[in-house]
Amino acid sequence: MKSIWKENEAKKFKGNLLKLRVYTSQLLGKNEDLVMHGGGNTSVKINEKNIFGEKEDILYVKGSGWDLGTIEAAGFAPVKLKALQQLADLDSLTDVEMVKYQRMAMTDPAAPNPSVEAILHAIIPYTFVDHTHADAVVTVTNTPGGKERIEEIYGEKILIIPYVMPGFILAKEIYNMTKGIDWDKLDGMILMNHGVFTFHNDPKVSYEKMIAIVSKSEGYLKKQSATPIKGTSGRKINTLHIADIRKQVSEIWGKPVLTRTDDSSESVAFSNLPDVKKIVNRGPLTPDHIIQTKRTPVVVTNNFEKDLSDYVKDYLDYFDKNNTGEQTLLDQAPRWAIVPGSGSLSFGPTAKNLTIIEDINRHTKKAIYQAEKLGGWKPLGKADLFEMEYWSLEQAKLKKAGSSKPMEGKIALVTGAASGIGKACVESLVAAGAVVGAIDIDPSIRTTFKKKEILGIQCDVTSEKQLRITIEKIVAQFGGIDMIISSAGIFPKSTRIENMETKLWEKSLEINVSSHQKLIQLCVPYLKLGFDPSVVIIGSKNVAAPGPGAAAYSVAKAGLAQLGRVAALELGENGIRVNTIHPNAVYDTAIWTDEVLKTRAKHYKLTVKEYKTNNVLKVEVTSKDVADLAVSMLGKTFSKITGAQVPIDGGNDRVI
Repeated sequence: MKSIWKENEAKKFKGNLLKLRVYTSQLLGKNEDLVMHGGGNTSVKINEKNIFGEKEDILYVKGSGWDLGTIEAAGFAPVKLKALQQLADLDSLTDVEMVKYQRMAMTDPAAPNPSVEAILHAIIPYTFVDHTHADAVVTVTNTPGGKERIEEIYGEKILIIPYVMPGFILAKEIYNMTKGIDWDKLDGMILMNHGVFTFHNDPKVSYEKMIAIVSKSEGYLKKQSATPIKGTSGRKINTLHIADIRKQVSEIWGKPVLTRTDDSSESVAFSNLPDVKKIVNRGPLTPDHIIQTKRTPVVVTNNFEKDLSDYVKDYLDYFDKNNTGEQTLLDQAPRWAIVPGSGSLSFGPTAKNLTIIEDINRHTKKAIYQAEKLGGWKPLGKADLFEMEYWSLEQAKLKKAGSSKPMEGKIALVTGAASGIGKACVESLVAAGAVVGAIDIDPSIRTTFKKKEILGIQCDVTSEKQLRITIEKIVAQFGGIDMIISSAGIFPKSTRIENMETKLWEKSLEINVSSHQKLIQLCVPYLKLGFDPSVVIIGSKNVAAPGPGAAAYSVAKAGLAQLGRVAALELGENGIRVNTIHPNAVYDTAIWTDEVLKTRAKHYKLTVKEYKTNNVLKVEVTSKDVADLAVSMLGKTFSKITGAQVPIDGGNDRVI
């Protein structure tokens, strides 16, 4: 592990302790081997004037909900140092009381809640304090004789703290252990099965002490031949199997969740370990991870229904044996799965949550493999892990997450997604909480969307091979398909029937009808495993009111409308809804340039505004209007409607 401290960067913050604190916190947070997704915490002690002009010592400590990699000054909670130090002197303090009194001691009520380690930071007599959950160090502690190994690596320069619960209990333990010691003789503290603390009045020294301590454990692992696992090739997990697993896990969870495949060579190699089920059943890398990953994954065999049933029974037994009578049972669904010979799966309600779980799992697998080389993976026991999983403060974090969006955990596929109505549909779906596989023949689709919730894939929807590969990519990324908005289409040039070129006619039929049939056909097996599965087809006003010169387009769209009707009849028995929207005069798309609009308006002797609102209601219909209707049709409002043909055109007199 290398220091990434840059003197020229640090100089910018000279004289501003809080900005220096932000800088070094971000240095720590950039390295996943040190902290992950909200883990770890840092602080700085600053003597500053209060509103009365009096000097007082304030501890600026990382606030709850902030991530070290992206933390800013606003992410630090300012707490009166003396009050925290007085709390450490108490004989006992409940978790709820600790949070209350820490909050009462804050100088800015708008700041986030202080870290649960705030009291511990307060009793360490240095300006800067850094705390990480460094993988290499925790890996060494999670082995038989871990304490002896730490003593061998670091000698007397490190204070070793036996595992105790974070918060007041940990602060009190260290408070008692350090009475009368010479802090200057210590390079840091290692908390067994938990992490590392370093400290100094110089932020660079504290940061680089952390790097040095972790590097020693990395060096020890290498010396003991406990190197990271070497990758190997494996079998691809059948995507229908993934969708089935996701369905069963979601039902245990009580809501639809996403599933992501990790079939990297390292993940496959880990899944091939001969005693993998026994090893992973021992527990997570750190107790902090349990709120995200639960205690263990489920190992997939040829009978996943039994695997999941056994997992639930094991979890209930774990709960019953450790419940003091005060805890309320959480859901029993696993957060990840090992698929021997193929890798692993992660489960989560949102794309962000899925990424967190996947990242933690990757580090956990690496740590387990290395610990096995040191004599065995030996994390904390079930009782300690249960205490963390059901810790009132951790449960409070879950409750603070707030209510979920209506389509959270659901997976959509949208064609023609690079522009116009298709693009608007993608954006509306994500706003409703869904994740989306966004498809278009335009290569820009790969970079059109920057969000984790969207997977942009270039695909020619007329190619069955490309469609099949694309669908499998979406399922591997998110776990299945619940919803489709089939929007891809073309508007051929105006041509009368007597002058129609065969190629123009066939191309319109291929894209405007046949590609939709191929898409639905290939997606039906996944929709059958979906949650409230539904299809929305983007049709056209021309179905009800065609015009001269538009035979190729109008006939194709009429065929598409009929396809939607038949699909509704055939798929209804599987609970799959199919409805069609018929937009008209949607002008905020790529083909309607300002010049084209002016030309068309002039032809009808109208202004551009009059042309765009030339309907019964005198309103403009936008891509977003169509998208919002499409998303509504996929949702609860249309839950008992199928086979509908719905115009969205402001009222077209010919259609009416």
